[in-house]
Amino acid sequence: MEIDAWITVAVVVSTLAALIGTRISPDIVMVAALTVLMVTGILPVTEALSGLANPGLATVGVLYIVAAGLINTGAAHALGATFLGLPRSAAVAQIRLMLPVAAASGFLNNTPLVAMLVPVVEEWGRRCSISLSKLMIPLSYATILGGTLTLIGTSTNVVVYGLVLEDTTLGPMGFWEIGLVGLPCTIVGLLYMVATQKWLLPERKSPLADFSAAREYAIEMLLQDNSPMIGKSVEAAGLRQLPGAFLAEIERGPTVLPAVAPTEKLQAGDRLLFVGVVDSVAELLRLRGLVPAPEQLFKLNSPRPERRLFEVVVSDNCPVAGHTIRDGQFRTRYNAVVLAVARNGERLRAKIGDIELRAGDTLLLESGPNFLAQQRNSRDFLLVSELQGVTIPRHDRIWVAISVLGVMVGLASTGLLSMFEAALVASGLMLATKCIKPSAARASIDWSVLTVIGASFGIGQALETTGVAQALADFWLDAAGTNPLLALAAVYVFTNIVTEMVSNNAAAVMSFPIAVAAAESLGVSLWPFVVVVMMAASCGFATPIGYQTNLMVYGPGGYRFSDYVRFGLPLNVLVGIVTVLLAPVFWPF
Repeated sequence: MEIDAWITVAVVVSTLAALIGTRISPDIVMVAALTVLMVTGILPVTEALSGLANPGLATVGVLYIVAAGLINTGAAHALGATFLGLPRSAAVAQIRLMLPVAAASGFLNNTPLVAMLVPVVEEWGRRCSISLSKLMIPLSYATILGGTLTLIGTSTNVVVYGLVLEDTTLGPMGFWEIGLVGLPCTIVGLLYMVATQKWLLPERKSPLADFSAAREYAIEMLLQDNSPMIGKSVEAAGLRQLPGAFLAEIERGPTVLPAVAPTEKLQAGDRLLFVGVVDSVAELLRLRGLVPAPEQLFKLNSPRPERRLFEVVVSDNCPVAGHTIRDGQFRTRYNAVVLAVARNGERLRAKIGDIELRAGDTLLLESGPNFLAQQRNSRDFLLVSELQGVTIPRHDRIWVAISVLGVMVGLASTGLLSMFEAALVASGLMLATKCIKPSAARASIDWSVLTVIGASFGIGQALETTGVAQALADFWLDAAGTNPLLALAAVYVFTNIVTEMVSNNAAAVMSFPIAVAAAESLGVSLWPFVVVVMMAASCGFATPIGYQTNLMVYGPGGYRFSDYVRFGLPLNVLVGIVTVLLAPVFWPF
């Protein structure tokens, strides 16, 4: 290899070392590596930045807007509650998540599928009190495995099949044919993940997960007449497992139930008193059919979907201090409604309007977006802050958002539009139907994830153009000798290594001519080699940079590079063994 190749190897090794051994943000590490490759002249600027124009990268970015529309309307929570339920353990949660995801991935591109599901799984994990680090990697891996079930399950299969039709005389491959190997690999992979997750998959709680010293609010919620929770037990409605909150009592007409059993059936008009931290209170506001009980809430000037949540601390100078919230006419004075009150860890169970405010009380308010600007310098409050990332869901648009999602899936799955075009249409519809505001749409895009994915394309291009990838191929094929099964294994290992360092499609394109040459030199059928390239290029589990979906769950799951190696490398080996052994059975040499 020439000097450019050795520099590229040094850059890749340094990048992996930084990702594994430091806590530097992955986007900074990847951009730094790409910068070195450009400055040294190994990659022209156009090639280095070509990943930013990749349709897959653009699709992921647009789908953040679609997912935000689903969250903003409460549709994400509704879909999660319908299909995922409320499991009590991480293993059950993984099974309920991975089975439908793997099945759907056989027909939908896995990258947009993960882009849509990440926010749904985040909310679901919080509601079930299950660490996201136990859910995000299984989500990614299940989509990767599910993509091997059909010929259209992943772009890798489509790319390799195109090469078969263009460069060989093998003829067509059936829609389900790859599933002869893909289904056993999927079954083995799902069983492996469930069986080993307790030991190999980390459980990392958010720094905010310890609620013991957190400020607690008491908030009263009203069950609306059209609530989907009516007739369900407290447990079935998902009100028993709220992280950082608990249902203290139910007021039903003249009757008060102070110790609420999980089997208690909910009725229309129930007034539910919850005690919990601010994040949990914000979670309650996202639930459809459950609204804050204060009647004053509906007398505010601004429409409810445009309102924000604020925390304020009452000062000695506040004219409402020493009066109840009702008598002090808080809503009239500040055009804001008090949803909950926190006082030095004391649990206030009185109705909101009857609470007498004191200096130092922390109030959770709902008001218009101008409240912060109007009150930030007021002497009435010691502190005024807006709760970031918390919006009032537009439940009136929930079916609109679900319909938009259905339109997008229909357009993409029938081939009327590409996935990128379908996502653009869906994001436009989300904005046009006011499922999400333009400002919220812009804020929903995770630019760090897109930066990492875009930079990984450039690094992969350097490995290919400098000949590093070809040198790896020659080494593995020389080691295989003349044994067809060993040659098959060598092609798998090489393709898998490349997909872990570069990308799945690049690995497939680079490995295909090597597979053809190996089959021709041994005088055996090319079909098992084609299948091995498809599977090895798709199944990259051992690094976050090997597959886009792995990168997409990296941040949300709070993972480290070593987590993928520890949990994914054995899965790479398992899938490789199953593939290499079964491919010659269904497609004989």
